[in-house]
Parts: sequence; C-alpha cells; structure tokens
Amino acid sequence: MAQGTGSEEKEMRDSVAAVVPCYNIGGRAMPILKQLLGLLNHVIVVDDGSTDGLKKTLEGLPLHLISFPENRGKGHALLEGFREALRTEGISGVVTVDGDGQHDPKEIQRLWTAMQNEDADLVIGSRVFEEGEVPWRSRFGNVLTISLARLLLGQYLPDTQSGFRVHSRRFVEDILMRVRGGRYETEMEILARAVKGGFKTVSVPIQTIYEEGNRSSHFNVIRDSFLIYRKLLAMTLFRSNGR
Repeated sequence: MAQGTGSEEKEMRDSVAAVVPCYNIGGRAMPILKQLLGLLNHVIVVDDGSTDGLKKTLEGLPLHLISFPENRGKGHALLEGFREALRTEGISGVVTVDGDGQHDPKEIQRLWTAMQNEDADLVIGSRVFEEGEVPWRSRFGNVLTISLARLLLGQYLPDTQSGFRVHSRRFVEDILMRVRGGRYETEMEILARAVKGGFKTVSVPIQTIYEEGNRSSHFNVIRDSFLIYRKLLAMTLFRSNGR
C-alpha cells in the first residue's frame, strides 16, 4: 500500500486531529492509539463513561483525554471530540477512528490525500464485504442500508456504516451547529447532512477488518438499526437551503 512522501506525512501530522471514541474496549485501544501517536500530533480520546479503567491505562500517553461520567453514546463522544479538535490551532481535518482495532491507522494518509486531491469535505473509508468473509446477516444489513441510502439520498455510497472517516474543518463546523448527539445513528445523520447539504463526499477502499462476535462492540442490532433507519428517513426531509 502506497505511503505518502515525507512532506505529505508532515503536513498530515500537523493538520489532522484524530478523534477516538471508546467505551469499555479494554486493552484493545492501546495498539491503535500508539499507531495514531506515531502518525499525528493531535490524538483525542473520548472515554464514553467506561468502567474498565481506561483512564489509568492511558496514563503517560501524549494525548488529550475527555471523560464522560456516564455512558452517553458514540454520537455524543464524536461531537465532543470534534469540539476539542477545532480548539487546536492549525487543524484542517478530523479523522474518526474506532478504538477496537477495526481500522488501520496507516490508511489515514490515503484518506487525507484523497480529501485534498478531490477537494472533498467527507472521505469515507469503504470496506469491501465479500461473501464468505462476513456472516450473511451482516452482509444483508450493509446491503440494505446502502440501498436505502442510495434511494433516499440520491447518491451511491459503498459503505454507509464505516466509522473510519476524514472530515474537513468547514464540515465539522457545520456538524457542530446542526447535529445533536446520539448513538450510532449520529454517524448516519452526519453522512446524510454531507450529501444533502452539498458537501462533497467520496469513498476510498480500505482493508476490511472484521471480527465476528467482537465483544467490545456495543451495537445493538435491533435498537441501533431502528435508530439508523429512522434517522435516514428523517434526513430525506433535509434540504441544502436548510443548512
């Protein structure tokens, strides 16, 4: 996989902040955070009310830790991380990375380069779900969501549920003005607002890291799927002139 030049890597190191929401993922966050710290100067961890001693685990690491006293949901954690990122001088992009090992930080450079080359506001790391690699229920859920998003948003997006994304500063500013926190449906709202609000959105293929029965995942299939689809339907009423 191609790596950026030294100057590109330095620019990304100085200009991109990583936001990593965490909730009871145990020691799984440490390898990801160490990789991020090797790539970026600004790493923000949002502890969403964890009870597994995350704060103590992260002691000594040169990152910014935000801790919620109780669990509020991934959407709230992302928004708080965005707020902190925009307080940092010189930040022009924010990458969101799951802390449980589902994303490879080395691919951030490709997403960031795509954002610059395409003059995009949102770059989605798009996973490829091949038959035999992912259980049929997960494949079906992804295909259904992709199909609904294409129908309702009017744009084909190969992976609507990936949390591995790079956001431009101007799009983050818009998100913070208009998006209310929630659980996993917040990511769908952000995606829908990008498309309906005229923010250029592109997808870049990334490595598919899928762990069946990942115990660190707190996604409730019934509840969170319902919230995601409800949010997607609600966002069909959103128009660019409502920005």
